[in-house]
Amino acid sequence: MTVLSDRALGRATLARQLLLDPADMPVEDAVSHLGGLQAQEPQEPFVGLWSRLRAFDPSHLSDALAGRRVVRTHLMRRTVHLVTAEDALGWRSRHDAMLRQRVLGTYRRELAGVDLDELAAAGRAVMADAEPRTMGELVRAVEGRWPAGRRALGEMLVAALLPVAQIPPRGLWRTKAGVRNVLLSAWLGREIAPPAPDGSDPVGQTLVRRYLAAYGPATSADLRAWCGLAGLPAAVAAVRPELVGFRDEHGRELLDLPDAPRPGPDAPAPLRFLPAFDSAILGYRYRGRIIDDAHRGLSVAGERVVLVDGRVAATWDVGRDATVTVTPLRRLTRAERSESAEQGQALASFLSDGESDRVEITAPD
Repeated sequence: MTVLSDRALGRATLARQLLLDPADMPVEDAVSHLGGLQAQEPQEPFVGLWSRLRAFDPSHLSDALAGRRVVRTHLMRRTVHLVTAEDALGWRSRHDAMLRQRVLGTYRRELAGVDLDELAAAGRAVMADAEPRTMGELVRAVEGRWPAGRRALGEMLVAALLPVAQIPPRGLWRTKAGVRNVLLSAWLGREIAPPAPDGSDPVGQTLVRRYLAAYGPATSADLRAWCGLAGLPAAVAAVRPELVGFRDEHGRELLDLPDAPRPGPDAPAPLRFLPAFDSAILGYRYRGRIIDDAHRGLSVAGERVVLVDGRVAATWDVGRDATVTVTPLRRLTRAERSESAEQGQALASFLSDGESDRVEITAPD
């Protein structure tokens, strides 16, 4: 079985994640290809798409949100994701059990004695009028029936029991707005696809293929780390005849689509700025292909990072004066600093709508 080095896997990730060469595709096609973008920080997906699409116009993403073609909802790993309407409706039922278990993992004691089916029915009754509500407003409408804490009830309702969309203006370009929820089916005008009645798992099989298209080659553990679903071995087994196998340099089995791009380890990798919680890093259990173990905690903590030669080599932030500050994690070469400054200027201009192109590159620790 062919062995792929971490560097080769990193180049494959960049290619699949549209980070090797900027893509010429509509916003919705990019969101679909990536299997969604993590979006608990509402402005971060704009940077994620700016880094991936040629001549990205942020109004196109805002228009897709306002036009209900993409939607913000709790999905993979119980985190807020920006996904296409089709994927939200098609995938949500498959995530139900995982979402419940993840909320219970945090609030099991507070929710002891609460009949979750009754809580879900009460929440649906309140939300049936399709009026936007905050989590607090929803909890106040149902809390008298249960002794659990308000936060626990609210998280269970909006992150697990009720498939809801976080509606605009939250998530629009350069807009600050609180979370208001509407039932996903009411917002999109279509019902959520139910689980397969025969016990098969067509959605699970779709997730395997879609994940490998955007993240492969990868292990089964990587797949689970991306979506948070535990019950995928049968889906992997069902599609395995379609796949090819490799091993990484640590001996782990990797699966992939046969015709997916796998550039060589020396393929040029332009410098890229990634947003907080970017799935190019978080979409794996084993992240050595793109980030050193010493820096692994940066992505979990929500640090924005810079890829240099295909690996995390700096963090970045933007100040109130729209200056992009790059903080190297290692000493950058003169050429790398020059490319960081050039790309940082472009990012500063993007984030400020052309009002600033200021960049500061600090000395490494």
